Amino acid sequence: MKMHLLPCGRLRMRKSIFLPAAEHSETIELPVSSALLRHRQANVLFDTGCHPAVAENPEGRWGGLAKLMTPIMQPGAHVLTGLGALGLSPDDIDLVINSHLHPDHCGCNAFFRKATFLVHTDELAAARVPGSEAAGYLAADWDQPMPVDAIAGERDVFADGRIVLLPLPGHTPGSLGVLAQLDRSGTFLLAGDTVSLRETLDTGIIPRNTWNGEALAKSLAEVRRVEASGATVLCSHDARQWDNLRKGADAYD
Repeated sequence: MKMHLLPCGRLRMRKSIFLPAAEHSETIELPVSSALLRHRQANVLFDTGCHPAVAENPEGRWGGLAKLMTPIMQPGAHVLTGLGALGLSPDDIDLVINSHLHPDHCGCNAFFRKATFLVHTDELAAARVPGSEAAGYLAADWDQPMPVDAIAGERDVFADGRIVLLPLPGHTPGSLGVLAQLDRSGTFLLAGDTVSLRETLDTGIIPRNTWNGEALAKSLAEVRRVEASGATVLCSHDARQWDNLRKGADAYD
């Protein structure tokens, strides 16, 4: 199995959202990404990044949310471009795993019309609550007609240990991570926004954009346990880590 990390643009946010001791005016640039897992049985996509429209009209797509997390990517910086560079179209994707249903993680869901979506049941419930837009759930991104396979616990997707879904609640009620076992590159934990920045894992400081701090602390402990077993933790928005990872056609295998 190969893993391709696909660039999906960048966001700008206040650093104090993640590290509350930071100056209120200080900002941080956050890479957005997707991961393509090329399993022998299926092409699996972990997260779909932001919708292409946010590069040109963020407020038109996201409304007021665009002031809290401001897209700063160029047009074309999205998962569809990354897949195209690998010779793939959205119709070549069989499964999409959404770590959670915030718009920088599920913004391109609508393009994967032949895929089945794997989402935690608690995440779907949170997104469906009236007024969930205030919590960052935008129906235009997550509410799509494709089939959804809702999961409630850990799942080995192909029953071979290659792609294992791990519930990691805290950032949102139904946040998921993916444990990907590769032949030569080892094991990776795609942690989603459970670990947006490496500092969160190292310090235990709970970001302000957290649904439940106690749940997140337990999930961070689980991430540390997985890391101690030998896995490489991929943080969803850590620029320093992202700059040192292979991308696109330069796959992990």
